[in-house]
Amino acid sequence: MLFPTVEFAIFFLVTLAGAWVLASRLSWHKHFLLLASYVFYGCWNWTYVPLLFGISLFAGLVAQRIQRSQDPRVRKRWLIGGVVICLSALVYYKYTGFLLQNMLDAWAWFGRPPQLAFEGPLLPLGISFFVFHAISLLGDVYRGKLKQAVTLPDALLYVAFFPQLIAGPILRASDFMPQLAVPRDPQAVHVNRGLLLIITGLFKKVIISNQLAVNLVDPAFAAPQSLSGPDMLLAVYGYAVQIYCDFSGYTDIAIGVALLFGYRFPANFDRPYIATDPQDFWRRWHISLSSWLRDYLYIPLGGSRGGSWFTARNLMITMLLGGLWHGASWTFVIWGALHGSYLIAHRLWAAIPAIERLRDTTAWRWVARVLLFHAVCAAWIFFRAPSLDLVGDVFARFAVAGPVTLASAGSVVLIVLGIAGQYAPPRWHEALDRELARWAAPVRGAALAASLFVIELLGPSGVAPFIYFQF
Repeated sequence: MLFPTVEFAIFFLVTLAGAWVLASRLSWHKHFLLLASYVFYGCWNWTYVPLLFGISLFAGLVAQRIQRSQDPRVRKRWLIGGVVICLSALVYYKYTGFLLQNMLDAWAWFGRPPQLAFEGPLLPLGISFFVFHAISLLGDVYRGKLKQAVTLPDALLYVAFFPQLIAGPILRASDFMPQLAVPRDPQAVHVNRGLLLIITGLFKKVIISNQLAVNLVDPAFAAPQSLSGPDMLLAVYGYAVQIYCDFSGYTDIAIGVALLFGYRFPANFDRPYIATDPQDFWRRWHISLSSWLRDYLYIPLGGSRGGSWFTARNLMITMLLGGLWHGASWTFVIWGALHGSYLIAHRLWAAIPAIERLRDTTAWRWVARVLLFHAVCAAWIFFRAPSLDLVGDVFARFAVAGPVTLASAGSVVLIVLGIAGQYAPPRWHEALDRELARWAAPVRGAALAASLFVIELLGPSGVAPFIYFQF
């Protein structure tokens, strides 16, 4: 069930009405949302609902044991055991095929090509996200960040709550579960903000992302050998905008939907293409994942303690595993390695005292933005291409002169809009929110209907899945 569909609209309206009817009965309200979340996930494939339920239940039970134990060693054993079991499920479904295929390839290097064919198990939708939620529950309980007693219904709903279930943002148990402990207050719901986020997300996804995918990016990456350098460059720019609008669009819708239910999700994007250095980029891109990797991987590895070499090592390990989290492919590993290299190079650059004055100038900040954007685009090629051979084809086309034959004026306008829109000051959104609050309810309803009609009219035919569903 995809967000920009009639089916989801019906599901959402029915669930929203039911949740608020039961809002005064907190236990019923949460059980209703949990059932609705399983229905939402089951519309993809009902056979994997037991997996979602099992991981959620397991995490809840282990979290309870950690909370009830007073012995630090016992608590740590439960934490390690719980994390290992959760990660084992992720490794089995997501990396079995990748690992076995690489073992077969290594065997073939020794002159004994195997006569075997193997397909990994079907990847459950959103497994990376709900496994990370389960680990976050265990980690927050172990660190004492979650003060309330863990109940199984709350643990199940925390992992499975449908707005964030299949593509995030990654919620911290210590941030979300306290919201489940108290009834929702309809007077505290930011309706205008929620609706505005939903409309903004649909615009990003349906009009900008889908149009760029259909008319530029997908054709370019399907047959790069037929394109000139300018066409290929515009296609890479187009993918940078496509993936941003696709993923941030999903996040906007998810946050807006949760707001209408009375729940708050953290921001997941903060205009990443205006970043001036790699560290700044990761403070702005997929914030819930980058902060999760920082707190649950980079810092436990030692963080920036221990000197430059150890910091570089920890950064590279974190980004390599972050790349592998996105997909079982060497292209994702290299994507992570590139971003790890960017972070290390920036730390070395920033440590040079002689350039500190240069880095503080407005001119250098703009130069840095341009350089960083192109470095990020170069990494996106590995992220988008399904094979290293295709990556090589894409880079080879940049040296080929020729006219622009694939990219249209409309695609260029969408690329410019997707990038320039990130320079809009956040106060503009706040001003629009305040302005909407002054409108009468019928006027706001008419504006919402008109916006949905225009988005449907301008979007391409069909419904493209969100890019991050595959992770």
